[in-house]
Amino acid sequence: MKEKDEKLMEKIISLCKRRGFIYPGSEIYGGLAGTYDFGPLGSLLKKNIEDSWIEYFIRSRENIYLVDTSILAHPRVWDASGHTSEFIDPLVDDLKTNKRYRADHLLEENGVNAEKLTIDEMDKKIKELGLKSPDGNPFSDVRRFNLMLETKMGAVEETAVTTFLRPEEAQSMFINYKNVLQSLSPKVPFGIAQIGKAFRNEITPRDYIYRLREFEIMEFEYFIHPESPWEAYFDNFLLEQKDWLSKIGVDTSKLSALEHPETARAHYSRKTVDLEFEYPFGIKELTGLAHRGDFDLKRHQEFSGESMEMLNDATGEKFIPHVIEPTISVERAILALLCSSYREEGEGDNVRVYLKFPPAVAPYKVCVSPLLKNKPELVSYARVVFGELKKEFGWVAWDDNGNIGKRYRRQDEIGTPWCIVVDFDTLVDDSVTIRDRDTGEQVRIKKEDVAAYIKERMN
Repeated sequence: MKEKDEKLMEKIISLCKRRGFIYPGSEIYGGLAGTYDFGPLGSLLKKNIEDSWIEYFIRSRENIYLVDTSILAHPRVWDASGHTSEFIDPLVDDLKTNKRYRADHLLEENGVNAEKLTIDEMDKKIKELGLKSPDGNPFSDVRRFNLMLETKMGAVEETAVTTFLRPEEAQSMFINYKNVLQSLSPKVPFGIAQIGKAFRNEITPRDYIYRLREFEIMEFEYFIHPESPWEAYFDNFLLEQKDWLSKIGVDTSKLSALEHPETARAHYSRKTVDLEFEYPFGIKELTGLAHRGDFDLKRHQEFSGESMEMLNDATGEKFIPHVIEPTISVERAILALLCSSYREEGEGDNVRVYLKFPPAVAPYKVCVSPLLKNKPELVSYARVVFGELKKEFGWVAWDDNGNIGKRYRRQDEIGTPWCIVVDFDTLVDDSVTIRDRDTGEQVRIKKEDVAAYIKERMN
């Protein structure tokens, strides 16, 4: 990682902790690797991004249905999906400390493209290069490591059923596909969508919230006729993914499309294209788009004994639909947005830091302040403005701590687009000062015009 990029990540991580966006998981106990908690502002940012995704991809269409499914599933689900046998990472151990490392990551850090290498080839390459652990110790042989987090269900250990916390959301939607058919009788094309948790037993979680053991996915499965021109759906979803990222404030100049070669695709995929983002720690996957064919529905039909066929009422034809799957990690989207939005202006002690969030995703749309907190008449008036705007926009900040300059700097750091100040002139003419986050410009407008002023500039 370049020094400049490393410092940028340090600044973003510090800001997120200091201002209540993201906290290390279980911090008071020394932390738990691969886990982070969203604080008050991070939770609002996360919700706004999820709402934006639902509005753009789901609510704007008539044929995609939202579900909310269980994290736990019958163990046979993961046999059918192939995760039990295929969801594997190459693992090596430090023979002295017993610390675990991803073999492919170690090779990539040493200039070797491990994407197409087998387990045996990775093992041979590590030995050939004489790679040691970060502690200077030799490695074990490379072996296969299943990424699913195992758990048990049942009151008595001896009879408890072993299952897994879901490693992906897709199967939750595939096993409810038949229920949706019976409940709503949709015609192809149609989709089933979900936002929810997934879990992976990452060997080496890293890069802040980019690679976690517990994370959230926004995803839908789009069911199409096997003979339909799937390329058109695929290409359109790829364009829409990029357009949506732009709308939430991700810098699209840092996006690039990567089509996976056949040797690097998941076992179920007929075509996969990722949109990668240039994070400070490297160009990494942000969104995924896969043509899963009929692999999943056929496997669940085979393992469950339940028919997954649809009926064409016009022709009497029975068929199992194919699936296009657009997906994105909430945490990776948030991190891309933070990297895209972070700004610094000025020099030395006069540096102004601000997050240039689009108003639609900013945690607070506006902050209201009385000029002086020890003047009851100013506080009372400002509280009225605060209440009115809260009804209009939901989440509104109140800040009366310190001087106005310090309040502006605090709101800039958390990405609040506008700050409103009630001063003594307000008591005379019912006008307030509105200050713009990005330009620093201030205007006076009537109190009754404030909501309209903000709405006009929201998009």
